[in-house]
Amino acid sequence: MARSFKPPIERSGNEYRVNLDIEERDLIQRLLTELRALLADPDEADDRLTRLFPPAYHQAGDSELDDEYQRLMREDLLTSRLKGLDMIDGVLGTASRKGPTLTEAQMSAFLQALNGIRLVLGTMLDVGEDHDIDDIGDDHPLVGEYQLYDFLSWVLDWSVRAVQG
Repeated sequence: MARSFKPPIERSGNEYRVNLDIEERDLIQRLLTELRALLADPDEADDRLTRLFPPAYHQAGDSELDDEYQRLMREDLLTSRLKGLDMIDGVLGTASRKGPTLTEAQMSAFLQALNGIRLVLGTMLDVGEDHDIDDIGDDHPLVGEYQLYDFLSWVLDWSVRAVQG
């Protein structure tokens, strides 16, 4: 008998069921912990944070404007990301085999955190618009990281679908 497909995230009223295997949830939970550590002790020179705190002004002559924007907004953006991580800290591992249920607020924080992990990993891998996992050979030294990036993209895609209803 064929097993029916269950989306990794599905909406049920105002809540969201996480249907990932416990190992997948544990992996995401570990990545969230790593993201928190990266954000808790930020290094301005750390390129991994580039996509988390992108420039607001892109023109060559606007560097002073962008410096001012970063000075005014970076702390708020950082606080928002850490607050979201606090909201979902440990939630993914709370239900043994059966996945947890997230509230609307937790789902919003989960989306932000999951996308944050993807942005950091995408920066490390230099993933661009034309990224295709099929272009990465099994012998590539970072094949696992590329597969992780695609897994996170898949979970994020289904999460957005669930939120959109």
